[in-house]
Amino acid sequence: MKLHIKNETSRLRAVILGTAVSNGPTPSIEDAYDPKSLEHIKAGTYPVEEDMVSEMEAVAKVFQKYDVQVYRPEIIKDCNQIFSRDIGFVIDDIFIKANILPNREEELEAIQYVIDKMDPNKVIRPPEEAHIEGGDVIVWNDHIFIGTYRGEDYPDYIVARTNKAGVDYIIEKFPNKKIKSFNLRKSQTNAMENALHLDCCFQPIGKDKAILHKNGFLEEEEYQWLVDYFGKDNIFEITKEEMYHMNSNIFSISEDVIISEQNFTRLNTWLRENGFTVEEVPYAEIAKQEGLLRCSTLPLIRD
Repeated sequence: MKLHIKNETSRLRAVILGTAVSNGPTPSIEDAYDPKSLEHIKAGTYPVEEDMVSEMEAVAKVFQKYDVQVYRPEIIKDCNQIFSRDIGFVIDDIFIKANILPNREEELEAIQYVIDKMDPNKVIRPPEEAHIEGGDVIVWNDHIFIGTYRGEDYPDYIVARTNKAGVDYIIEKFPNKKIKSFNLRKSQTNAMENALHLDCCFQPIGKDKAILHKNGFLEEEEYQWLVDYFGKDNIFEITKEEMYHMNSNIFSISEDVIISEQNFTRLNTWLRENGFTVEEVPYAEIAKQEGLLRCSTLPLIRD
């Protein structure tokens, strides 16, 4: 398998789509990874396996329609394997295994059969102290955008997933790329104030457009850099509530075809007005775990 990812929107040819099969029981409050899951655990509205499997199958059908090769993780009993983006990502022709939360290591083992198809010299893993997850890494032609959290209290936040050492590792491994990091707003308790990953508050789409949420960024000048880079007229600015529902976490099959959640009325209308084909799917149950379409896909090959 020859990996090839130069950006977020070129025509998709191969992808790992997570799975909700044997997702396990509702986690305890103590085991919640993020504030949104915590909210739904407490409210008794945490999603059930049957609904999540059905939502993911809707995405698989869209991939089938567009002739995309889809790999799924091997099933691990009672394990949440939905968010394949967390566990690895591709830059150019290199697969980077993510250093994820320790108790998620077996998720990587479940996609090892896919990794075995790759050139072993093109599979790398950061050193233990370098934390980085795929949701924080956005490849955009000659740029790599990386979400991070620079606060000294980084170790206290389970929602802080990518640290400075993770950013430095990518800088070292990809010297020809322009790497720009963004300090993200984190909250263990309030999902409205938590940008779990960079793709929870920003995503480029098409050739030159982007979805953006200002409050996801701790430093206004870093947010402003993105506005200047894409141009104000090319940006769809989402509200705090839209960020909470994960409106920036859609997924591009190509420069003009996007998979989006069926309830994102304002966004989907804007996308169509701007010439995109929008493939709407139900994904509101999976969204309760603070992840959506980009989080549950790991692209391997784009034209």
